[in-house]
Parts: sequence; structure tokens; C-alpha cells
Amino acid sequence: MRVHLSRPDITEREIEAVCEVLRSPNLSLGPKLPEFERAFCEYTGLKRAVAVNSGTSGLYIALLAMGVGPGDEVITTPFTFIASTNCILMTGARPVFVDIDPVSLNIDPARIEGAITDRTKAILPVEVFGNPAGFESICEIAARHNLTVMEDCCEALGSVLGGRKCGTLGRAGVFAFYPNKQMTTGEGGMIVTDDDVIADMCASLRNQGRGKAGGWLGHERLGYNYRLSDINCALGIVQLSRLEEIKAKRRRVAEWYAECLAAEPRVAAPIEPAGCDLSWFVYVVRLAAGYGRQQRDAVLAAMIERGIQVSNYFPPVHLQPFMTADYGYKPGDFPITEDVAGRTIALPFYNNLARDEVRLVCRTLTEVLDVL
Repeated sequence: MRVHLSRPDITEREIEAVCEVLRSPNLSLGPKLPEFERAFCEYTGLKRAVAVNSGTSGLYIALLAMGVGPGDEVITTPFTFIASTNCILMTGARPVFVDIDPVSLNIDPARIEGAITDRTKAILPVEVFGNPAGFESICEIAARHNLTVMEDCCEALGSVLGGRKCGTLGRAGVFAFYPNKQMTTGEGGMIVTDDDVIADMCASLRNQGRGKAGGWLGHERLGYNYRLSDINCALGIVQLSRLEEIKAKRRRVAEWYAECLAAEPRVAAPIEPAGCDLSWFVYVVRLAAGYGRQQRDAVLAAMIERGIQVSNYFPPVHLQPFMTADYGYKPGDFPITEDVAGRTIALPFYNNLARDEVRLVCRTLTEVLDVL
């Protein structure tokens, strides 16, 4: 590949922090875990943070801590990474999909109330590509119907809506730290909340169901090994301290792309919504209306052949093979999601992408479209 889709931004500070842990006797459940959690409390302004081994694990046990289980329904979006649906299924509850807003690409607030039933327990909206647009309306709807909002902010660390940081908009929020995210711990996630009951339950569930005073071999409930090691936490502490620098780098790359694509009518570039300060998780463009999935797939293949790593973000969740086989979803169920998903192209995007590389990507995209 001449240009890769994503790359982490690791400096000598992160390397030294990890080496410091490796030189210590505390590789897991040591002092870096609570230090990392405190740093997230300071960043979000919330009382509690619970570090886990992935965003998926965090979403799952946060739903469990909220009391979601068999027989319940959770309203969510079909335009997202599969984990947002898997975590609901893992609790035994049923995901209820609501189509998206064609501009924000988030779940459409205007469609939510039509999906609420007497079994609805929660709404799990996703800040797609780091964009929190529409979340104020979602929270208002949830409050009217006495529903819990579980904020999937796995893609939105650093984004702000109306002065409020993502992760603080629902009853709990979950961040993720895979290497393509704004900051990384290698693998990892963080649950944030002001609710002590949720935080205490999540802390127990991530650590084999142990209670606060039960000791290493005392297990109060069924739990899991979803712990995050001190090695990962040390990396995360440094990365979080650099978040504003990271946001600035990503915004700069996004601005370069916008500049290069401004005169290309066959491609719609993402736009930062009014009232939002985006942290720019990925840079996903859409082919213009009239193009379809077959043409988009041809563009992806041609760009990869030319050494530009691109991807389709996201295939509709309801059309994933196991969802159609096990739950009966079919094409046409959520037409806006399907139309958008058939035209998306995730371009290479990361902190240290060079301006010349952005120009190369955009030039290659134009050349591919010229011969399509």
C-alpha cells in the first residue's frame, strides 16, 4: 500500500510509559488502572469511569448494569459497526432498528417514537463517525418515555455537542480505543457515568463478578474477564493527555481533504454540523446520488489496486449474513441506510497523514471515477 487506511500516533512518551510498567511488578490491576480511570473522570467531568478490554465489552456490561435482558427491546441504528447490535443480542434483548437521518447518518429522531413498544427498555444511539448531531432530540424523546439512553460514543472521543462532551449525553457512555480511533490503548474501552450503581456493577462484571470486599476468590455474581492491563492503561494515559493535539491533527487532515474535494461534484464530503465540534474519527465520503453499490465497489477495488487503502463504512447491520438468516431482515427494510451504505468510501485518515498523501488519494479517486 502507498497510503494506508489508518495508523496510530505513538510517540516516545507512550513507549516510555509502557516500558515503565514492564519494569514494574504490576502488569495488571496495578496503579495505572485507577490513574487512567481518574484521567477520564477529569476529562469528561463525570464521577465514574470503568476501564475494560474493548468498547464491545463496555457496551455489553453497561447494558447489563442498566437491567437490559431477555424480553427487552433496545432501539438502535442499522448504520454502525456490528458491535452496537451484538452487545444488545448478548444480553438476550432484541435490537429494534430505526432508519437514519440522511444528513447526519445518525438514527433519525423523528422515527424513534414509532418504534417504541411496551417492551422498549433503552435507546442505544451511535455517534456515527464521531458526529453527535441529533442526540439532544434523542435524549428528550427518551426522557418523555422514561427510557434509558446508552450512548455509544466509541467513535466520538473528543467530539462536543452544544458545549457538552460526547460520553456525557446519556445515562452512561462507552468509548473504544482500537488503533484506528482518535486515541488508542491497543485494545480497550471505557465506560463513563455519574451513576454509582452502574459503575459499581460494571466494575464487578469486568472482574469475574467480584465485589468490593469479597477478595480474589469471592464472586457475588456471574462475571467476565474484561479487565484492561496496566500496560494498556499506561499507553492510554499518555494518549488522553495528547487529545487536543490529536484533534488538531485530525482536523487539519479533514480540512485538506475538504479543500481537495471541493471541486469534485461526483463526491460528497462530510460536513461538520452546526453546534458540533467534531474529533473526526474517519473521513467517509459518499458518491453522488445516482451511483450505486456496484459502482462504489468498483471504485474501492480500483483504488486498492493502485495502492490506496479504502473501505466501505458501514455495510448495513441488518443485512449482515447472520442477521438475515436468524432474524429475517431483507433488502428494503431500511432504505435510507441501504442507499447511504451503498455509496460510502472511507478514505485514508489518521493523525500524521501528509498533505501530499491527501492529494494523492484525491487525485487517484478522481482518476478512478473518470474511467468508471
